Amino acid sequence: MRVTLAQISPKLNRSNLKTVLEIVNEMKESSDLIVFPELSLNGYMLQDKLFEDAWYLDELQELFTASLHVDIVVGAAMREGDVFRNSALYFSKGELLNKHDKIHLPNYGMFEEARYFNAGNRIDTFINNNRKISMLVCEDLWHTSIHEELKRANPDYIIALVASPARGFSDEGLEIEKQWYTIIKKVAKECHATVLFVNRVGFEDGLGFWGGSCIVNEKAEIIHRLAHYETLVETFDI
Repeated sequence: MRVTLAQISPKLNRSNLKTVLEIVNEMKESSDLIVFPELSLNGYMLQDKLFEDAWYLDELQELFTASLHVDIVVGAAMREGDVFRNSALYFSKGELLNKHDKIHLPNYGMFEEARYFNAGNRIDTFINNNRKISMLVCEDLWHTSIHEELKRANPDYIIALVASPARGFSDEGLEIEKQWYTIIKKVAKECHATVLFVNRVGFEDGLGFWGGSCIVNEKAEIIHRLAHYETLVETFDI
């Protein structure tokens, strides 16, 4: 399978949909699956802008159409009436194959997600092209209860959409990067699964996002990794 990691820098507006579609059109002939980071259609620090920029599903028809040529996973602020969720969307063959709503919404320090979003309550494991797939959004992966659910689900692939700010700088590197890689390696090994980890880059309201998107195999080995801080779109055979 050819997987494209789209490590992008979303803006705090709806123009991200155009950017995503441009990348999809460019990569569709050389890829089977293109994965974008958390809130890639919106930007992260939405706050009250959420109420005007969140998407209704029927506004994403261009992604349904684009998925006739290649599978697409995007992160988006989704709206259903007065309910807002931080979601991962999997489009395939002109359909929305799966929607995962972020379960664990951070609400400490620089994070205020629980103030704006409603939490999801389950992980759906679905099958596509004979592969069992689970999707998660960022903080979900930091909870052992989620790890236990994943082990029971026994997926072949775990897709993690992330917006992780850079913090914990030292001479040895980024502490947050070490923590993330420890977690995803552990999950890959426990679940005997391949983990696709896509983290965003760029700056928003004083936060800088570090990237480092990667693919981890079931032996907990990082087999492909993107550079820090750069907008990169690269395809790998796995």
